[in-house]
Amino acid sequence: MALVGFARVSTVGQDLDNQLEALEKAGCERIFHGKQSGVSKENENKLNELVAYVRDGDVVVTTKLDRLGRSLKSILEIIQQITDKGATFKTLDGAINTTNDSPFARAQLSLIGTFAQLERDLIAQRTTEGREAAKTRGVKFGRKSALSEEQQKQVLKKLSNGGTVYALAKEYQVSRQTIMRVRDRN
Repeated sequence: MALVGFARVSTVGQDLDNQLEALEKAGCERIFHGKQSGVSKENENKLNELVAYVRDGDVVVTTKLDRLGRSLKSILEIIQQITDKGATFKTLDGAINTTNDSPFARAQLSLIGTFAQLERDLIAQRTTEGREAAKTRGVKFGRKSALSEEQQKQVLKKLSNGGTVYALAKEYQVSRQTIMRVRDRN
């Protein structure tokens, strides 16, 4: 079991030294850190490095929960990835501690999982509602057809007059599958 630290400050003007010192004092053998926004790609890369590094039985330590990211969703996802690898998580300020198998620690993990699922469900619900609203406004989803409506009518006419899929695909510079989809749709 190893203690693995993660420290982050949001801006270049902020100082990491206090976090790094606290994590070293807590006994962290390795500390991942950076100066980047919680929503930046750089922060995501540092967190991915951390998750890739941790092993079963390790403890990931931060000074405060918000050091993992800016949004609840991203924080919950990272904690889930850490626990999926068999590691545990704790903050030095005592807000979260899943390192023991106490009923409280199990309840914390359950709550974290519940909130993560709630977030996913709410996103899915909003996405579905948005998609349905767009459909009622006439928005078409999916990839735009390689052939216009007029070209599709021409293809159907040429097929009925003995044209071949191969020849029409070559003529319209599309795949044979595109011609077959037009044929089979009608």
